Amino acid sequence: MSFGKNLQYLRRLYRNLTQEGLSDKLNVSRQTVSKWETDDAMPEMDKALELCKIFNCTLDNLFRDEMSVPDEKYSNLRIEMVKGFRYISHTVLSTTPEDDALDRVFKYAKEWEIENPKVIGWDFPFLSPEQINIYHMHGYTAALVLPEGIVSKNKELEIRQQGDHNYAAIHIERPFENPFVTIPGAYRTLMDYMKVNGWEHEEKDVIPCFETYGDTMDVYIACK
Repeated sequence: MSFGKNLQYLRRLYRNLTQEGLSDKLNVSRQTVSKWETDDAMPEMDKALELCKIFNCTLDNLFRDEMSVPDEKYSNLRIEMVKGFRYISHTVLSTTPEDDALDRVFKYAKEWEIENPKVIGWDFPFLSPEQINIYHMHGYTAALVLPEGIVSKNKELEIRQQGDHNYAAIHIERPFENPFVTIPGAYRTLMDYMKVNGWEHEEKDVIPCFETYGDTMDVYIACK
């Protein structure tokens, strides 16, 4: 763990605050902030408490946790207004549900002659303890975003509508080189980003979080 790395991480999450900007807030020199971030000095208690207030964190977060998620694959951390869209979805519960769920919605796209289909997905959390602990299952939902004018050709498929909504978002290059580390790390970074900036997670009447499908990936978490 490193206080300096934690501070640098939090500062960059906070609207990409510069060392000068942080020094102005704390009434210290930029050189002082630089020394903190290289672990050449530590803040006194009053300044540490001010840092906690600015970044909406605890002293344990600052001094004991390993908060930073350093990865060159991450970029374009932002708040994005995602325009409303219609979609159909398919959920699979199994030990490896992602491929089956994605295959199904790509099959729909082919049947409906949708070129360059936009597909998103998210974990399906509503499993029983037995399914998780005994059968080692998890759930995944894949969704096909429907272009304008496309109507369902399958009466059993429900077309759902999502309205415009703000999301915290991050871009990942090469997400599948180490997916069980890189993708969860992106979600963790987004949650830290939201906490530092005082944005709450929205789960009602909206897709709470999702990721795009492709060689690169954007991860989204809904904000209130």
